[in-house]
Order: sequence, then C-alpha cells, then structure tokens
Amino acid sequence: MTVAGTQSGMRALDRVDAAIGGGIEHAMIHHHMRRMRRHGQLDALAPATDGLWATQHAAPPRPGNAMEVLIDGANALPRMAEAIRGARRHVHVCSWHLEPDFDPGPRKSTPVRDLLADVAERVPVRVIVWAGAPVPVFQPRRAAVRAARERLVRGTKIQCQLDACTRLMHCHHEKLVIVDDELAFVGGIDLTTLAGDRYDSNDHPHKHEQIGWHDATALLRGPIVRDVAAHFAMRWEATADEALALPEDVPPAGDTTVQFTRTVPEGAYKVLPRGEFSVLETYVRALRSAQRLIYLENQFLWSPEIVHILEAKLRRPPSPDFRVVVLLPHKANNGQDDTRGMLGRLVEADGGRNQFLAATIMSRSGERSGPLYVHAKIGIVDDEWLAIGSANLNEHSLFNDTEVDVVTCDPDLARATRHTLWAEHLERDDASGDATTLVDEAWRPIANEQLERQRAGAPLTHHLVELPGVSRRSRRLLGPLDALVVDG
Repeated sequence: MTVAGTQSGMRALDRVDAAIGGGIEHAMIHHHMRRMRRHGQLDALAPATDGLWATQHAAPPRPGNAMEVLIDGANALPRMAEAIRGARRHVHVCSWHLEPDFDPGPRKSTPVRDLLADVAERVPVRVIVWAGAPVPVFQPRRAAVRAARERLVRGTKIQCQLDACTRLMHCHHEKLVIVDDELAFVGGIDLTTLAGDRYDSNDHPHKHEQIGWHDATALLRGPIVRDVAAHFAMRWEATADEALALPEDVPPAGDTTVQFTRTVPEGAYKVLPRGEFSVLETYVRALRSAQRLIYLENQFLWSPEIVHILEAKLRRPPSPDFRVVVLLPHKANNGQDDTRGMLGRLVEADGGRNQFLAATIMSRSGERSGPLYVHAKIGIVDDEWLAIGSANLNEHSLFNDTEVDVVTCDPDLARATRHTLWAEHLERDDASGDATTLVDEAWRPIANEQLERQRAGAPLTHHLVELPGVSRRSRRLLGPLDALVVDG
C-alpha cells in the first residue's frame, strides 16, 4: 500500500473510532439524564432557569462571609495547622486519605497525628476518611486505610470513622477542616503524600525525588461555615451513629455571598435518598452563561456534559474576545486518554481561531525541570463567578463520588484569584491586565515556545507548557469506553 493509501486508511479509522467514542459519550449523557429525571434532579444537568447559583436542592447562597483563597500547600497547610491548634470546642476533618505521618508545617516536625492528638486532649477531634478501594485496582486500598487509622488513633483521643458509603468504583473525595464551627477550609488538599507531597510553594521549584504539587483551598468564616458543618454532621451520624449539634446561626464575618455545593449520589445516605448534584448544576449554569472568559484549573477534563458546553461556546463564540483556558496535569494519574481526547475535540471546535488554549505547568529550577501535578479544582467565568473545592470535571466527581465545592459571584474575589493564579503561572509579579490580551500575548506564546523546547529536548526556560490535544484512535475511543465502565 502507498503512503497516501495508508494515511487515508488511518483517517478513515480515526473517523470510525471517533464516531463510536462520540456515540458512547452521547449514550452516557442520556443515561445521566434518565438517572437525574428519575430522582427529580434533572435541573442539575439541564437548568430550567437563568442565574449562576445552584437552585432547589442546594443550600441557598449565604451572605455575610469572609472567603480567602489559599494557593498551594505552603500557603494553605500552615494555616490549617494554626487553626487546628487554636481550637476551643472541636476539630472536624474530612479527607479522601489521611496519613498520620503527614506534616502540614514548613519545618516538617509535627506530623498530623501529633497535631490532632495534642488538640484531642482538650476538645473532641473527629476525622472521617474514605474506607478505601474495595477492589484492588485503586489506591488507597482498604487494608492500608485500616492500618493508617490504627496508627492515627492508637494511644490518642482522636475519633476516626472509615466511610464506605460509596458505589463500588467510587470514593469519598471531599477535603474539609472545620474548627469550632467558626471557620472552615474547603478545597482540594488532602493530608497525605500518596501520589505526591501536597506541601509546595508558588514558585514550584524542581524536586529531585518528589513530584511538585499545585493545589488550592478556600478559608471561610461566616454563615457559610454552618453548611459545611452540617455536611460533616450528616456523614458523621451515618458512620458513627452520633448526632452532632449545629450552631443556630453563625454571625457575619465579611461581605461575600457564598454557596455550598456538593455531589452526593442517590442512596449514599438515608437523609439524601435522591442525592444532590449542585456542583454539576452550578458549573453548567456558569459555563453556559460565559461571555468573555472561561478559566479552569482541574485534575481532569473528561465529562462529556462539560466538554459539550465548551465545544458549543467555541463553535459559536459570544464575542471575538472570548477565550477558554484550561490548566491540567501533564499526565493525569488516570483518565489521561479521556482528557487528551476531549482536548482534541476542543481544538477542533476552536477551528484555528486561537480562542482555546490548554496548558500545564512543570516544576523548574534554572535549567532543571520536572513533573508538577495540577490538583487544584478552580473555575472562573467572566471574572464574576468563582468555584473552588474538591470536584474534578469528570463523571466521578459530578455524579458518583462525594464532593464539596464553594461558589461565589463576588467579582472582586474572582478577579483577584485569577490575577494571583496567572501571576504564578506566568512567572510575573503582576497579572492584572486584560484577560484576552494576557492569553494572546503571554499565555499562548510562552506555552507554545516551551512545548517546542520540550519536543526538541532543550531545557525549559519557563514552567508553563502548552498541552496539545490528540486524536489517535486508541485515545479517542478508549477514553469514552473507560468512562462508560467506571462512571456509567
């Protein structure tokens, strides 16, 4: 066969496999629509009204809060440790995984077990962690989680419950720290070194033996904390058979209105028989409303519902200045085929207009660079809507795992958060310029140049690198098949 004939055959197979993959994705979307309709939750997937806030099944937006976004572990973890040490009534922690030897401080001298044990001598300390994977294809496995729990509680007054109220292939994924029902941390940072050390600084220096880690959490004070505390109380009562008292109200602490959103699959807890899918709803509402900018940082981008919205925006952009920028890991720890295939579709939807950019970041010190894991879960739309929490943009987080996010429509906070993140990623002191201009004149040329250097085997001179989409048959087809098996 000639080269031309071989290439033609490959293109034909690409089209067939892409069509099959697309068919699987459409089938999954219809499956989720039937599922949501059956449980009276269709508005989460197809909101019938305008607006950015999740409605009906979510807690209402709470005015009167202080919300601070803490970027990267070196800024967030010491603040968590400080808050825990200052507890006067109780400390409540939810984590996907918690290692007793994990140290949240800069000096690496006070493991989380010692920190919690010391506080537990004065006030109740309650911890909920996922019970672990019931099948030996995921981490952490149940035996490892039981061993970690034993090390955590042995010889201490720490109370720790292992929560197994999940579907077979899913997990409890939220990351919460609540102190005295007065302040709460809601974000993406687990108290573990599994898959990478969460303690990393904004400049992400190259680490010889460890993967770098980019993450974020929100520090909250005010009435929104009661909603976070109520979620913990629901899970604690289900696993420990102990009802926790909640404050009648939490006094105002600021001027920001914040909404508590979550994913709780139907049937996971008796008090939520129909589940709650308000994380999905608020993302759907915000992305559909976007007029100027969609900026997403996430570990994954393989929800067909979300990608279809982005595709539609790129095919019919609201304005010439409209931009979509996504920051993802260079190589996700799973779902990589799904994500790269989705990026290929978004590149195609962009149609060469340069309104879409996918990028990643690498750890770097001089000419030495290495992996840096993007684990943050942040969404910003039009500098008006900001979401931060534990939810990934995949079917796990939007339909099947338990997740907690917080959302605000405070434009000052949304814009300030973007400026902080972009200053970090662009390696500059100030990134407060026009978003479209920064994407076109900074993000894109830097990311493209570093991708070319990476392909040529040359040292990186910046840690921002373009992340290309792919459309090879194995990836375009295997992604939807994997999602169907795991998420369907």
